[in-house]
Parts: sequence; C-alpha cells; structure tokens
Amino acid sequence: MPRKPRFYLPDVPVHIVQRGHSREPVFFEDQDYATYVHWLKEGGKKYRVSIHAFVLMTNHIHLLVTPAQGRDISLLMQYVGRRYVPYINDKYGKSGSIWEGRYKASLVQEDGYFLTVMRYIELNPVRAGMVELPGHYRWSSFCHNVGTKKISFLSPHVIYQGLGDCEGTREKAYQLLFKGHLDETDLKRIREAWQTGTPLGNDWFREKVECQLECKVGFAKRGRPIKSI
Repeated sequence: MPRKPRFYLPDVPVHIVQRGHSREPVFFEDQDYATYVHWLKEGGKKYRVSIHAFVLMTNHIHLLVTPAQGRDISLLMQYVGRRYVPYINDKYGKSGSIWEGRYKASLVQEDGYFLTVMRYIELNPVRAGMVELPGHYRWSSFCHNVGTKKISFLSPHVIYQGLGDCEGTREKAYQLLFKGHLDETDLKRIREAWQTGTPLGNDWFREKVECQLECKVGFAKRGRPIKSI
C-alpha cells in the first residue's frame, strides 16, 4: 500500500508528532533533551522553519511550526534525525532508527485553532501526569510563551502576537488561556488530525488547502471551530 502523502503549504502552520519505536524512550537524561533542542534550533534556522511551540516527552515529541516553503518541514526533520539518531545510538549502544516509522504532520488553520494546538502541545506533561502545571516541565515552550524564561529560537506567530499590543500583555493573555480546560471533543479532533495526517480546520480551510494543493486532502472530523478557552 502506498504511503499517504503529507500535506504542506508555505506559511501554513503544521503540527508535527514523532514517537519512539514501540513507544520506547528517545530521551534518557537532560543532555539528550538539550542535544535534540540544539539540532532543532540549527535546523529551523537552516531551513527557514519558524518554531512556535514544542514539547519533548520521554518517548515522543510535538512541534508547532511554520515553513517558508512546504518542503522545508521534511528537510528540517531529516536534518534533526540524521544527527540525533546517531547521537543516541552511539551514546547508548543502540542501532537502527529510534523512531516509530514516519513522523505525523497536520496542517493547522490559524483562526480558531492555532492557540488551542499550542495549549494541547504544552499541556502534554500535565495530561501525562508528569507535572501538576505546564510551567513545571522544563522541556517545552510554555515558559517562553508566558514570559518566564526566554528560548532564543522560538518565533511568535501572528495569532499569538494578536493577543496584545506588547510582549508583556501577550504573555499574560496567553497564560490566562490555561485557566480553562481543553474540551474533550477538541482533544479528540486534534489527535485525529495528526494521527491521520489530515488538516485541522473548518470547511473554508479545507477548500483553501485543496485548491492550493490541487488535490483532495480529506478531514479527520468537520464541525464547529475548536474552543480557544
């Protein structure tokens, strides 16, 4: 069976998920996380991929990024993988790929969806029971986006910038979004989108994507916009 294509467009955000082989760990100590972050930073610069949010979990990663050109996403992931996988194999006496197949990717509509996907990503450690609050987890973008610790390679998206007219206002407004819970329906829609590789958005977004790609892309689930709060 042929592989289902991944859909990318210039300047359209993408939610990326990559899991360890058989859900085995891909990070074992702080240096491993720091090494992955280093190559992610270098790859983002090299291939002009803006990184807005991320979380590095023990056995998988989530990224929310925007490419200058669609194919730049694949180049970024190849760049990181070709450096991080040998690092892990050499360090721990492993061999072969540490990842479970190809990474998953889903286009994300900006209006009504982007901020919710950011929260979905940064709340991963809380949902996993690893920490009580997202700010307690070291290897995510949450602290940067609420202004408590700056991460040099992260870029604010225009939707995030629309939260306020200055940096401090935006950071406070973003933090307030975490006072509410993510709706279970929204969680399900986000998961279905990245698991199936289909765009996350409304009918207008689907039609826009299909028009630009000149092909049918399908949707995991249609309906009302997911909630922002």
